[in-house]
Amino acid sequence: MKFTYIALILLLGSCIGQAQEDVKLTKINVDKEDATSHIWFLASDELRGRETGSPEIDIAAAYIASQLRKYGVKPIEGSYYQQVELESTSPPVEGSFTFGDETFTQGKDLITVEAVNLSTEADIVFVGYGLPDKLTKKVKGKIVVALVGSAPDDNFRTYYGLSNKKRSAALENGAVALVEIYSSNDLPWPRLMGYRNRSRLGIASENENEPSLGHIYINDADGTLADQFENSKKTKGKIMLSEKQVSSVDAKNVVGMIEGSDPLLKNEYILISAHYDHVGVKQGTHGEDSIYNGARDNAIGVSAILAAAQSMGKTASKRSILFLACTGEEKGLLGSKWYADHPPVPLKQIVYNLNIDGGGYNDITKVSVMGLNRTTAEKQITSSANAFGLDTFGDPAPEQNLFDRSDNVAFAAKGIPAPTYSPGFTSFDEEIMKYYHQVTDEATSLDFEYISKYILSYALLVRRVANMDETPFWIPGDKYEEAGKKLYGIE
Repeated sequence: MKFTYIALILLLGSCIGQAQEDVKLTKINVDKEDATSHIWFLASDELRGRETGSPEIDIAAAYIASQLRKYGVKPIEGSYYQQVELESTSPPVEGSFTFGDETFTQGKDLITVEAVNLSTEADIVFVGYGLPDKLTKKVKGKIVVALVGSAPDDNFRTYYGLSNKKRSAALENGAVALVEIYSSNDLPWPRLMGYRNRSRLGIASENENEPSLGHIYINDADGTLADQFENSKKTKGKIMLSEKQVSSVDAKNVVGMIEGSDPLLKNEYILISAHYDHVGVKQGTHGEDSIYNGARDNAIGVSAILAAAQSMGKTASKRSILFLACTGEEKGLLGSKWYADHPPVPLKQIVYNLNIDGGGYNDITKVSVMGLNRTTAEKQITSSANAFGLDTFGDPAPEQNLFDRSDNVAFAAKGIPAPTYSPGFTSFDEEIMKYYHQVTDEATSLDFEYISKYILSYALLVRRVANMDETPFWIPGDKYEEAGKKLYGIE
């Protein structure tokens, strides 16, 4: 009995000693001046907002790669760059839909959602909201006209996702085109027009061989279109669409690796990730600040993974560390998706992803973690923040589904436990919106005393997760647990 008690005391002492050693190593290994200087460079006006596909983001990539090299991070497959095949898609030049005496025109009161070469006259069938499970073969060979969404008070996110399902159902049932009547206070037509009628980036030829269907929105300016279609005796319509314009875009992720020190555990990898792109320059401004510098989003995050590189490069952890600076996050999480689909290290060897991202902070006593209590590394997350005087805070807005809106989700969907570490953010308030995707998000606006603590806590967390005795995993019942079991072959 006495032996067991003494053994327990020794074990606890060993654990405390290791924890203190990890903190000491982080403080010694990470140069705080280096960490903050990365932010000043990445968020400088000279990088013009690090727009994906721009010359300036290539400068940012070269800078990140040079810092990884400096800190002892090795290239993967001979290079610090992973080429990401992206393409820019511009809206079609022409498009029209005629019904009776009314003609809707591309760029005015018509928006092309899915562009195909199409010029046809066909019968119209009005299907109300046209919910996917309600569409039948009665739409075969016809132009399907539906109300957008599923109810009058749907928000933009709901009906936009539903639109894709409606298009798939209309295509499956043989329709020649889908027309949705757009009427929404959540996102007024002029804003939707600005959102849709611009070039967009995507992964090249992602759906190249998949059949598709011409799909448009028409503006219900006075709220009468539904009645017109439902009551009209004119059953034919004419629709003309042209193809979208596509060009390739050069883009790259920045990658690297530090091998672990343990002969067995070094075959397991902790992936740390942060996106290094931002949203570029505001168009059409004269004589005023037009650069979206992206200090919070996400120069801080990139600086944190570089701090972890500096720390691990001097004293390796048991597990190996993969470093990933993603491109195209602001364009739809493109770089992380590409990496997850084209991993240079097999995904089943990546046991954890520590993503770091944020749009701002409104509480400098905290770290916010999307997925704080969703993995078995919660203790390591909390203790790492506490070591630098910070508390942890879970998802501040569950209704926003923030966990699935950063680069971590590409890995979570594959089954890899993947929380996102963010600056202290407890609610969406004026302090957040003052800087989020605004030209005011500059390095000069940061509280660097807080940012230094935040970056050091992240570097410590990377080490602690990489040194865990047990391999971290999802907590039982998480929505990604089954994907994780499948990936790792867990019964």
